[in-house]
Amino acid sequence: MKILVAGGTGFIGTNLCAELAERDHDVTALSRSPTDGDLPRGVESAMGDVSAYDSIADTVAGHDAVVNLVSLSPLFKPPSGTSHEEVHLGGTENLVRAAEEGDVDRFLQMSGLGADPNGNTAFLRAKGKAEAVVRDSSLEWTIVRPSVVFGEGGEFVAFTKTLTTPYVTGLPGGGKTRFQPIWVGDLVPMLAEALEDESHVGEIYELGGPQVASLADITELVYAAEGKDVTVVSIPMGLAKFGLSAAESVPFVPFGLDQARSLEFDNTVSDNDVSVFGRDPDSLTTLGTYLGLEGTASREKPIGAA
Repeated sequence: MKILVAGGTGFIGTNLCAELAERDHDVTALSRSPTDGDLPRGVESAMGDVSAYDSIADTVAGHDAVVNLVSLSPLFKPPSGTSHEEVHLGGTENLVRAAEEGDVDRFLQMSGLGADPNGNTAFLRAKGKAEAVVRDSSLEWTIVRPSVVFGEGGEFVAFTKTLTTPYVTGLPGGGKTRFQPIWVGDLVPMLAEALEDESHVGEIYELGGPQVASLADITELVYAAEGKDVTVVSIPMGLAKFGLSAAESVPFVPFGLDQARSLEFDNTVSDNDVSVFGRDPDSLTTLGTYLGLEGTASREKPIGAA
């Protein structure tokens, strides 16, 4: 297939482009400022901004499939001058329109767990509205909602270290928010298969890793990988929200009220759809294994654990 990956130079994008190229697809990575040296061998680059329709329409046209990975991080405040609504909703609207007008057949949309037009954060609301745009299109679509994705070049470990300190650290609500991290090396083959197999058309999949871990557990893992201990001190959620709300307009503070709100609910799947792709959840890579730790079962709880 001739596949265009919007956001193809990002963390998940470069991994997916490499996977698709290895499967002998004709792959182009779309980015606002692409650099060929950053792309896997055999992957072409194209310049375009999904928030500006005219900059992408000609590039999208004629492809067999489009993958939309363009995203602002839910873990950090959006950069100045951007918004989740503009990038996630507006960008999806433009890509879907360009795909429909450019005779594209398949469309793979990267969403997020909890995406809902009435969600608790701007990220989830924009992602929920974007999903509706995809579902209402004439394209053969598939939507995937992964939990947080980790791996080389990813931001989840960096987010944890930015939010915390070694030895003693405060965490909103004591760090009880639960995540189900999935390794990028496990995720991208499933994304590729979602494009290749027509049985996935019209489906929405929630994808998570093999274990559930609280933010406190993850903090311990991250610092244990550096040979450091950490004691978590609980910060009342109300106090955390007040402080981050006050910091909303402070440029050098990477977190805001939305990030505090996101810690009020878990980022875990109800049913792990990795099984649809023939994967046993227990066979996937844990965060502890990725960090080079052995015997981390006491820190990472089985799926469904409290």
